[in-house]
Amino acid sequence: MAEEAKSSGGDNAVVAAQSHGADLSSAGAAVISSDAVQNPGLPPHRKRVTELDPKKEKSAERVVYSLFYLSIVGSLGSVLAYMFFPIETGEEAAIRLHTIFVGSGMALALLALGIGAVHWGKAIMSDVEAIDMRHPAPSDEPTREAAAEVFKVADEESGFSRRSLVRNSLLGALIAFPLPGITLLRSLAPQDIDPVEVLRHTMWEKGIRLARDNGGHQIGEAIRAADVTIGSVFHVVPENLATAKDVLNEKAKAIVLLIRLDEKDLKERPERKDWSYNGIVAYSKVCTHVGCPVALNEQHTHHLLCPCHQSQFDVADEAKVIFGPAKRPLPQLPITVDADGYLIARSDFTEPVGPSYWERLK
Repeated sequence: MAEEAKSSGGDNAVVAAQSHGADLSSAGAAVISSDAVQNPGLPPHRKRVTELDPKKEKSAERVVYSLFYLSIVGSLGSVLAYMFFPIETGEEAAIRLHTIFVGSGMALALLALGIGAVHWGKAIMSDVEAIDMRHPAPSDEPTREAAAEVFKVADEESGFSRRSLVRNSLLGALIAFPLPGITLLRSLAPQDIDPVEVLRHTMWEKGIRLARDNGGHQIGEAIRAADVTIGSVFHVVPENLATAKDVLNEKAKAIVLLIRLDEKDLKERPERKDWSYNGIVAYSKVCTHVGCPVALNEQHTHHLLCPCHQSQFDVADEAKVIFGPAKRPLPQLPITVDADGYLIARSDFTEPVGPSYWERLK
């Protein structure tokens, strides 16, 4: 009886365990559904009209290389416009014509190049759907050989080597496209003039009052020393700026930041003690890196920040560079006051304003 009961109990345990295991299996997360969505695969390839009609293919090829040649015309036209529509006279009509023709040539060059490249890819290059499986890197030698074979096949399918007119016109357009930009670099320096001498002299001279800069050609009222409070910043131009032949060019050189600090915070060399007045200092607003306007003042740290390339200058210590790519301090304008209490310049800047690379020409 005992043996029978043991045998019966063991059989029941096995059945229970099997049943329990079945329950665990059915409750698991890794269940494979019998009605899973099947991979539909790639749709049937639809041939383009250029694949069905050789004449259409040839026509598309002519369109592509014609656009590339048109890009070359735009690039060369922009260079010619730069030469035949100069802006050195400063006349508004000349500047307008120069901008229209140079800009139109560059726009035509870029637009024709882009449209030609897109039309080439859509109408002529191979349009076969394919799947490229990703594999772990680095690739082995057979894989690299296969990659080289892919480039060879791509060349054959695109016709880059075979379609000489398309290839040569594309190369010509790519070569010609940078020419307008390179040509425009000529305008970055004065023609037939030493840039160091141009930047060494501004409209500041002894006795010229400091006036507010109201933007553009507008010149504000002269500034009294009593109106400059500690921590305040004024954008300043020479009061006689309106008499200049080219106001904007002269303003670009002469623009100044006027700041007042507590006199005990100033660190001045003995020979520069009379360059400031009661804590009021004036420094060129033109950054000595590449000529951007230095216009952000941190009142508590006495730091001036150039927002273009993040150069920082310490106003309290003769505008020395404390951070960034600038290589020399901002030039300081010596100032004092006249009999009426107005701030005036003692002299012009004692060094060239603007980027330091002009000085390296010497």
